[in-house]
Amino acid sequence: MLVTTKAIVISTIKYGDAGVIVKCFTASDGIKSYLLRGILKSKKGKLKIAYFQPLMQLEIVANHKNKGSLEYIKDVKTVYAYTSIYTIITKSSIVLFLSEMLNYSIQEEEKNETLFEFIENALQWLDVHDEIGNFHLLFLINLTKYFGFYPETIHMHKSYFDLQEGKFFDNSTMNECVSGETLTCFKQLLGTKFDEQNTIKLSSQRRNEILAILIQYFKLHLQGFRQPKSMEVLHEVFK
Repeated sequence: MLVTTKAIVISTIKYGDAGVIVKCFTASDGIKSYLLRGILKSKKGKLKIAYFQPLMQLEIVANHKNKGSLEYIKDVKTVYAYTSIYTIITKSSIVLFLSEMLNYSIQEEEKNETLFEFIENALQWLDVHDEIGNFHLLFLINLTKYFGFYPETIHMHKSYFDLQEGKFFDNSTMNECVSGETLTCFKQLLGTKFDEQNTIKLSSQRRNEILAILIQYFKLHLQGFRQPKSMEVLHEVFK
């Protein structure tokens, strides 16, 4: 079936001498993978490798057979042209990291309009703003809403956060818990909007601690989740 849909590029892997396999999160069908033959050598075709950078926002015309095999893209165009994401090192590092996070997190081949809109709008916000030091933390916290394990906030006044349960407790539990100053900073991030992130002042060490906590949180709640390799690059950028 021929489908025209918005799509966000999640990953691109080389296939053979001149081809690539592109994984996209589509507005119409969730995660889809496409085989693009000869794209690395083609100079005249409609499909250019430049379209398939991490988290590019596209409109594609694709043939979806929906048989679990690789699909094919017939045409593509950019629906939102980033102005700074690929030219500012902090932003490009964030995008590389988030593309890995999404690659390991989104697994369903089904339509999810609210998740698609969240990612789409968040990336457009990142593109046009400069105060972005906590963006990746807020993005990951908000992402948990769409996967069903956003932290329970009714008892936020309590002193321990159980990563396995996703809840706050008065005392440390048998599971891995967050407490102390790190927990205080974590609580500040909960419910904070992207526009408000500059009100939260975090040292690079504290930011890295919270990021490590969030990675562990994803590991505990998503089967098959792996730690992104680009996490170390992010640490270097936000020293």
